[in-house]
Amino acid sequence: MNDFMTERFEKVMENHHKGYNCAQAVACAYSDLYGVGEKEAFRATECFGQGMAVMGPCGAVSAMAYLVGLKVSDANLEAPGSKLDCYATLRPMTKAFIEKNKSMYCSELKGVETGVVLRSCPGCMQDAAEIIEKHLLKEETE
Repeated sequence: MNDFMTERFEKVMENHHKGYNCAQAVACAYSDLYGVGEKEAFRATECFGQGMAVMGPCGAVSAMAYLVGLKVSDANLEAPGSKLDCYATLRPMTKAFIEKNKSMYCSELKGVETGVVLRSCPGCMQDAAEIIEKHLLKEETE
């Protein structure tokens, strides 16, 4: 892990210890890189925790999607043109998370039906941070 990664990952863990959900912890640690304040990121990702409150998509993965949107979207309300670029950026990130953890769904990661925990919340947040660093921030950290 480089110093930049260490600093951001420490912020993710600090956020989680303050009571942020997994999505908030990750999103708030990186949102400033895209001109979004921590309070706005916190509010925008509040319902992504606990797998969108129904043990669905992992909050850390949802935070990756949120950050991709912040970085890649052209925000052109009249003629949206960046949707496919967002999908193309997120796809390998999501695949990397699934390859590492065998799932991206909170219920499966937590072993709700099987009793077999695939990954802890801190582990999922760490994996998301590493994937963000590798795929989304590669230009900023080189």
